[in-house]
Amino acid sequence: MIAFIGRSIVQKIITLFFVSIVSFAIIHLAPGEPSQVDPLNPKFTPEMVERFRTAFHLDQPLYVQYAYFYRDLFRGSTVSWKDNQPVLKKIWERFLNSLPLFIVGTLITWTISFPVGIRSAIFRGGIYDRSATFISYVLISIPGFFFAYILIILVVTQLEVPVIGMQTFGIGDTAWPFRIMDRLWHMLLPSILGATGGIAVLSRYVRSQMLEVEGQDYVRTARAKGLPWEMVHYKHALRNALLPFVTMFGLILPGLIGGSVIIESIFSWPGMGRMAYEAILSRDYPLILTINFIAAVLVLIGTFVSDVLYVLVDPRIRL
Repeated sequence: MIAFIGRSIVQKIITLFFVSIVSFAIIHLAPGEPSQVDPLNPKFTPEMVERFRTAFHLDQPLYVQYAYFYRDLFRGSTVSWKDNQPVLKKIWERFLNSLPLFIVGTLITWTISFPVGIRSAIFRGGIYDRSATFISYVLISIPGFFFAYILIILVVTQLEVPVIGMQTFGIGDTAWPFRIMDRLWHMLLPSILGATGGIAVLSRYVRSQMLEVEGQDYVRTARAKGLPWEMVHYKHALRNALLPFVTMFGLILPGLIGGSVIIESIFSWPGMGRMAYEAILSRDYPLILTINFIAAVLVLIGTFVSDVLYVLVDPRIRL
């Protein structure tokens, strides 16, 4: 086990190194430069452009810029080109805003998807299965922003409560229980909308995995032995159908840093998705590269956790 963990860590570090090179090259090969003179801004003179290029090493070769960037990143001294603020501090602030949406959305997705998918597989072809399939296809087909606008119109017109932003304007002077309830209310709609697509896809995946396992010989043998149907479905079939979800569990970690651009933009939620989108528009290379690097680290950590969990949950797997 120790040898497996050691080899896996070394492989992940090598992979991360190549990912950092590829992402750095792709960002800098994109058309345009952040130091281009804006003709609409007379204050941005060529002398200021030259000082900007020198300060951020843009006048150096690409491999030198790579070394300077990751040196500053590991030192924690990387700053945004847009406002000269520390990049890690900006990411941390937006991360704390996106984290509640991610946690609530993930809990909603996994809590609803598994019962729906399992019941659809057990009662395959029935009214429940057909209804769940139809609803899933509807949720997959209709864009999330359409649902967002419909919900906003219904909530605002029927309940007459605000839903935009992280809190109601002027709520900061009230007692803390009201502030907590207000924050939870503002977080509810974006979390539900962020979970709708995941519920539709994941429930279909759970159903297909259950149907695949239900057709195995050991499940038919359990039925032939006269075991209760609850034991057949939930002990023999479900436990083996859940193995692929160990991999999916590890791959949800990048969602911590990704956020949702559409949902956060519609609800004016200052999260990671909006910040990354704004950084791309403003060509804020340090912020973009830092987000990409952190996302790559989370992906590799997720795959490592999945590998270890596979060994622990499946006794058939041997190193």
